Amino acid sequence: MPTPTKGPRLGGGPAHERLILANLATALFEHGRITTTVTKAKRLQPLAERLITFAKRGDLHARRRVLTVVRDKGVVHTLFAEIAPVMAERNGGYTRVTKVGNRKGDNAPMAVIELVTEPVSPKQAVVKEAEKAAKKAAPKKAAKVEEPKAEETAVEETVETPAAEATEVAEAPAEETKEA
Repeated sequence: MPTPTKGPRLGGGPAHERLILANLATALFEHGRITTTVTKAKRLQPLAERLITFAKRGDLHARRRVLTVVRDKGVVHTLFAEIAPVMAERNGGYTRVTKVGNRKGDNAPMAVIELVTEPVSPKQAVVKEAEKAAKKAAPKKAAKVEEPKAEETAVEETVETPAAEATEVAEAPAEETKEA
């Protein structure tokens, strides 16, 4: 479990806080999404993600560590058999907290915490973004690189042309003086 925060705990004492978070985690893995207060959802998120990481390992020791928090063997079996294979490709970010309106009775800010079940393909997304950036940058760089080359060749041609004419002119009088 993550390091307890300083200051007031959920429910009063640290033991009660652990029980609240364990019950929230059990409900989250059982139903896939739960509605709770924003504070409880934010406190539950790191615990739930750590339990999913244990479930992804899948060995006996990991199962026993999850059983210390989630006491329902059926929910633990669901976590290891159904949720962990879905999260196998994902490196983190197994849960999502979405704020919803305030509760009617006491105006407490509410949130929905849910398991992220969409397939992830971060490598393809990064590759597509890199290709788009390369395509945008390539015409600009090519235009910038080609312009100075065109100017350099034009300068070289103008420099070479007078020099060639000067050598031709210099050669012509020398031939005339030899003939005379």
